[in-house]
Amino acid sequence: MELICVRHGRTAWNAGGRFQGHTDIPLDAEGRAQAAALGVLLRGEPFDRAVTSDLQRAEETARIVLGDRDVALRRDPGWREMAFGAWEGLTWDEIVARNPQFDAGNETAVHVYRPEGGEDFEALCARIGDAVVAVTAELPDDGTALIATHAGPLHALLRVLLGESDARAMKVRFLTASVTRFRRTAGVWHLAELNVTAELAS
Repeated sequence: MELICVRHGRTAWNAGGRFQGHTDIPLDAEGRAQAAALGVLLRGEPFDRAVTSDLQRAEETARIVLGDRDVALRRDPGWREMAFGAWEGLTWDEIVARNPQFDAGNETAVHVYRPEGGEDFEALCARIGDAVVAVTAELPDDGTALIATHAGPLHALLRVLLGESDARAMKVRFLTASVTRFRRTAGVWHLAELNVTAELAS
């Protein structure tokens, strides 16, 4: 069984370094081009199922990647980005300015905090664990699923599937329109690819 997980293409808020969370920001022109290149990279993959976060930046990425494949795309809010609440729309520098107790040089420490109106990494991991159960229940043992999601859920998968510590999981900087592939063999999940983009693969 394989889960081919893609982070959505770039948005204007990605380009500006702004936390997006559940705010529904569309792909920009560069993001759509990235998704198209990702579709070429993955054109030989035999997807049995396709699932996407219900936020448009992920869904549009998934639809571009799938192209004219005869695979239904299921929208699942369980694959949404981590909810950043009051931080959404802000840059890390702006967040630190409002929260001087934070370590300005350690943006990965966001998993320690629960922003007002948002969720922490523990809550995100619980949500992603449930989303994984739903996807794998639909797949045969030799099946492959496309999952279009966000950086936060990809960090969570490193913990949920591989048992990585929070600190190690959060150190990975997932690129926009990147592929991270998890493979299950004899009931054990392994990391088969991490953070591969069409540009890096070429």
